[in-house]
Amino acid sequence: MAITTRFAPSPTGYLHLGHAFAAVTAWRAARMAGGRFLLRLEDIDPQRCRAEFATAILEDLTWLGFVWDGPVRVQSEHLADYRAVLDALAARGLLYPCFCSRADIAREIAAAGAAPHGPDGPLYPGICRALPLTERAAKLASGLPFAWRLDMARALAAAPEPLFYEEAGEGLVACRPAQFGDVVLGRKDVPASYHLCVTHDDALQGVTLVTRAVDLKPAADLHRLLQALMGWPAPRYAHHRLLSDATGRRLAKRDGAASLRELRAQGVTPAQVLARLEWPPTLRGA
Repeated sequence: MAITTRFAPSPTGYLHLGHAFAAVTAWRAARMAGGRFLLRLEDIDPQRCRAEFATAILEDLTWLGFVWDGPVRVQSEHLADYRAVLDALAARGLLYPCFCSRADIAREIAAAGAAPHGPDGPLYPGICRALPLTERAAKLASGLPFAWRLDMARALAAAPEPLFYEEAGEGLVACRPAQFGDVVLGRKDVPASYHLCVTHDDALQGVTLVTRAVDLKPAADLHRLLQALMGWPAPRYAHHRLLSDATGRRLAKRDGAASLRELRAQGVTPAQVLARLEWPPTLRGA
């Protein structure tokens, strides 16, 4: 099977060397196998994503010499797709509406004295999962804002067992999606979660190899569950190392990592950027 990879940044800031490394990793995996390299903008969060960052991503990748296959998929243009997935899961009784605020959840956890933790933080204590149907219906009818949560116990019961995914260099890895608890898959301010959107789009776009940073490796367990529930194909995964600065700290937007635009303004060339990533100094025409 021909390999299809993707680079899928969120336009919440300018690209830095860590992003370039992720893009090169995906590009190399596809091109060395004669496969396809896709570009996707994961701009589902209207509060954090900005149009100027989306434009800058395209400019920076073009400056580095990237050429991608097909049109860029922009997630905010496909909200109906994600809504359909939520509707399908809800129709099977695998989602429930959660009316809790962050303060409500924090109080419940504090009252309990502690809460199990998962990859995304403290697990939701299940307050709304046990709501009587009449109370749930009344809250919905009143127009209260709510989030759609995956009923993890029901989802696991509905999925084939056991669940595995294939990791490059490791072979089959057993999944533990329960570590995420009743994860949010959609809410009012963000119509669909990263986990739902990325899994849907990888299936829709025919991605066969997901390359991404090792800090996202736990997410593969949850994504594999969503793939099984929706009957989507399971891609292979290759989780690569994170780039760090001279102090050993991970390169990140929030920590002020130098952007590619800043490097370009300083006179750094695309060849020099790619050389820092230990990759041949040109992408064009390959």
